[in-house]
Amino acid sequence: MVELQAPTIQPKKTSGFKKFLRWLTFIAIVVLVVIFWWKYFYTYSDGYRSGLLQKLSHKGNIFKTYEGELVQRSIVSTSNVGIASEKFYFSVEQDSLAKAMERYEGKNIKLHYQQKNGTLPWRGESEYIVDGFEIDSLP
Repeated sequence: MVELQAPTIQPKKTSGFKKFLRWLTFIAIVVLVVIFWWKYFYTYSDGYRSGLLQKLSHKGNIFKTYEGELVQRSIVSTSNVGIASEKFYFSVEQDSLAKAMERYEGKNIKLHYQQKNGTLPWRGESEYIVDGFEIDSLP
């Protein structure tokens, strides 16, 4: 009696080029994710700015965001009145924080901000994102 053996099927080897394309795609996706994170979510700098909260508005066509202006005193006269000023434009992400800030419009406040490398439409128009504030007492 003669036994017939079923032919053994060898696993098909993937070509070197397909393997290269898979790795290249994987590396490209990782690099794009890192660049996107660095551009829009990495905090480049953070700090404080103080001055007169001149304006805080809720605006936008599709994404409504809170945008504000803080007037900073650069040169102070002997009567403690700012002569030269500079405007600091910022965005506020949190609705509750913006509502609390609206009560202090026209008053001196101290803002804590984070500066991002880029802007996202739903986060605001400015690279400066305010995440806290306190009442600023003048000296």
